[in-house]
Amino acid sequence: MTIAGVLAALAAIGVPLFVIIGVVTALVWALYSGEIDSFEGLTRLIEPMESLATKDEFLAIPLFVASGAIMTSGGIAIRLVNVMKAALGWMPGGLAVASVAACMFFAAISGSSPVTLIAVGSIMVPSMIKARYPENFALGMVMTAGSLGCLVPPSISMLIYSISVSGVDGNVDASDLFLAGLLPAVTIAGALALYSVWVGRKIPGPRERFTWNQMGKATYDGIWALALPVLILGGIYGGLYTPSRAGAVAVVYSLFVTMFIYRELDWKGALKALAEAGKLMGMLILIIGLAFGLNEFLAIIQIDEMLKQLVVDWELGPIGFMLVVNAVLILLGALMDSISATLIFAPMLAPIAVGHYGMDPLHFGVVFVVNMEIGYLMPPVATNLFVAAATFKKPFGQVTRAVLPTLGITIAALVLFMYVPSCSKGLVNMQRGVAIWEPFPWDGKPAVDPAADADKIPSGLSDLSKKQADEALEEEATTLDAGAANAPDAGTSDTAGEIDPAQKYRANDDDPFGIGGDNPTDGADVKSAPASDATSDTGPGAGTEVDPLKKYHQNDDDPLGIGGSP
Repeated sequence: MTIAGVLAALAAIGVPLFVIIGVVTALVWALYSGEIDSFEGLTRLIEPMESLATKDEFLAIPLFVASGAIMTSGGIAIRLVNVMKAALGWMPGGLAVASVAACMFFAAISGSSPVTLIAVGSIMVPSMIKARYPENFALGMVMTAGSLGCLVPPSISMLIYSISVSGVDGNVDASDLFLAGLLPAVTIAGALALYSVWVGRKIPGPRERFTWNQMGKATYDGIWALALPVLILGGIYGGLYTPSRAGAVAVVYSLFVTMFIYRELDWKGALKALAEAGKLMGMLILIIGLAFGLNEFLAIIQIDEMLKQLVVDWELGPIGFMLVVNAVLILLGALMDSISATLIFAPMLAPIAVGHYGMDPLHFGVVFVVNMEIGYLMPPVATNLFVAAATFKKPFGQVTRAVLPTLGITIAALVLFMYVPSCSKGLVNMQRGVAIWEPFPWDGKPAVDPAADADKIPSGLSDLSKKQADEALEEEATTLDAGAANAPDAGTSDTAGEIDPAQKYRANDDDPFGIGGDNPTDGADVKSAPASDATSDTGPGAGTEVDPLKKYHQNDDDPLGIGGSP
């Protein structure tokens, strides 16, 4: 009750979100942990923040924030819009379709939904209204398309998700998550484009004509802007640099293009843009650091085990679990900032989804991020709605009503992504050279990851990968050769000539890796039964040799003999 009262008071007086998270973190540690009773105890709060500096994904966030601020001020957005208008303006609803495409491209440069909404929306909403598109349609389309910045790489939301789950079961690599989010982003963009065409058929008046001359001029003018997404994503997936280095490339490239090619940004303007990015990043660092401190406390009280037990008590299957989780995440997105919701709740839910229900970490990560995208559009805390109301000077109620149709399209796409993992894993599996289709774990059992099993070899002994098996065989061969060279008995030694290691393995077929007993000897069965047992094999020269496979069938539950005493 103490914490709830403090939260209500802070929210009532309009305290910034990072202050609220900081106060909650301090209170729970002081009141319930019993570990912070002096300044020395504060190290438990500082250590998670210190560990952030070593995470590659965290270093990428300020760089992409800075590059987005530079490009918003430097004329890149208008050139992207002109290219999309020249390419798509001739279609029914062409301006709206061009808005969606421009948001996709700009999100691939900036990585931020609000930045994309401001940069593209400030150009396209007036253009659509002038072309007699319904005002609410224009507002809703740009707000929803702007939120695609959550899914289009290099997405800041995806970077934060990968940071938040880095220490738990269900962790993901940021580069893989980028690729996994690309197809869902294209799917939502395609659905929005179809809706735009359907509405555009009813718009009166002539449409823009497509001409190769106009297309060529727009492309020539915007080629430097169009090249940036290729430079960033091509470098990441081509193995040239990590996401953090890609962010550094984006900053340098955007400064060079805006200052020396387009010449729309001078040094004063560049410093102003970087200062604005610094303010935003300062707030993000505080939120991330304080949220990590709160997560440390939640780990101590084992909140993940409590949630897992709750799921077990409710007897939820995978379908029910996904429905409940998505309903809760949409509600959280409506009540709190999406970044804070990701940092606090992703480490709780990802281990349950992956460990208890067998869902793929990348699949669950994409579903989580799509929920946060919806959170940007759900009142009362919807970030994009507040940005749109301030940018276009419209009442909050109007922008809320305007976003409802396109928000419904996004939620419908979310349902598809929930139960069809291939929507998120398809491109990743294709890159890894495995089957694109991946089923949903309807029975709640862990699904076999074809990418993880791509190098497995079938074996009656174990599930070792080919690489592990090769290393084990090489090590065993080296050990046997060394023993043969140092053997004192000339009659049984290998000094007379080198012996094929494969023959030694055949002499001890039931334990090829030498791990089956306490006293393994060359040429003897370390798991053999007493000599009186007619089925035993006492080594070479003991009469009839027994097929090793029969011995495995006699001890199927422990084929390698490492589970305990026979």
